[in-house]
Amino acid sequence: MIQPLPIDRTRAALLVMDFQRLVVDGYATDSKQLLSRTAKLLEAARDASIMVIYVVVAFRPGYPEVSERNMTFSAIRSSGRLAGDDSTIEIHPAVAPGPADTVVTKHRVSAFAGTDLDMILRANGIDTLLLTGILTSGVVLSTLCDAADADYRLFVVRDCCSDNDAEVHRVLLDKVFPRQAFVTEASAIISMLA
Repeated sequence: MIQPLPIDRTRAALLVMDFQRLVVDGYATDSKQLLSRTAKLLEAARDASIMVIYVVVAFRPGYPEVSERNMTFSAIRSSGRLAGDDSTIEIHPAVAPGPADTVVTKHRVSAFAGTDLDMILRANGIDTLLLTGILTSGVVLSTLCDAADADYRLFVVRDCCSDNDAEVHRVLLDKVFPRQAFVTEASAIISMLA
């Protein structure tokens, strides 16, 4: 694999995707270690003045954003979760946003679908994304595909991603993602930023 060029701190953003209570508790494997590594990566990114953007999934009361044809989100609508002031929407306190961080709310799997994420990135001169998230087969995969098509330079931080299907997680990180992104670990990014 080609070695990545150094990260230009002024043109990079760390995306922390779906690290919400419901998602961490229900879908993350080894959540304690995942949260610890992600918290260290967040600290390093903030120390390096890298833009930090949280992406969360949430809906208005009554779920006006959810079509009955959408298999994933119509199931969430039926559960009554992730809407209004439901506490499961909250970002996990172990990786809570800081005062300078941005939070983007999405209503689909990808961080880009129907959000202002691309506008925020372009307005801030960002061309490099560091991707973390739960699920690897959900938000990470969908966001990576959209970002690659939009010509962003991509790093997937493998040990700050999680999926409840270990084999799917492995195949995506080892075989699929390297076609469009540099797949690395939090410690390597932290060293690169030090």
